[in-house]
Amino acid sequence: MDLERIYQQTILEYSRRKELNHEMENPTYVERGHNPNCGDDLTLELKVENNVIVDAAFIGSGCAISTASMAMLIDLIKGKTLEEAKEKVDIFFKMMSIDENKEKLTKEEMKKLGDAVLLEYVAKMPARVKCATLSWHSLKVIVESKK
Repeated sequence: MDLERIYQQTILEYSRRKELNHEMENPTYVERGHNPNCGDDLTLELKVENNVIVDAAFIGSGCAISTASMAMLIDLIKGKTLEEAKEKVDIFFKMMSIDENKEKLTKEEMKKLGDAVLLEYVAKMPARVKCATLSWHSLKVIVESKK
């Protein structure tokens, strides 16, 4: 099976994760990501206890890439500290950089991104990069507000 097919199947599977799309009761952090150009409007909600993300969900709607990226993000950060979530955000944006001289991810960094590493494929499609990064920008705002 080729990479494009794996990418497409993975995006579809994650975008159908409806159990993550619900409003949380009393979230600790709420950050809305909105792309008026395409209509993606997703709000990330986190419940944090003792610096650990104990629950995460999102509300809103978006294209398959943006909702799949949100689901991947949520899977990666649940049970992690805010510092670990920040590390994942930093690695993700390193991967999504369009700089031709960018440093490649190490195997350890790729492992830390799990299935989200497949979103690197989107980095080659400029019109879709905003879809893939929308939720990650929301998480970045949250983790950087904790400084």
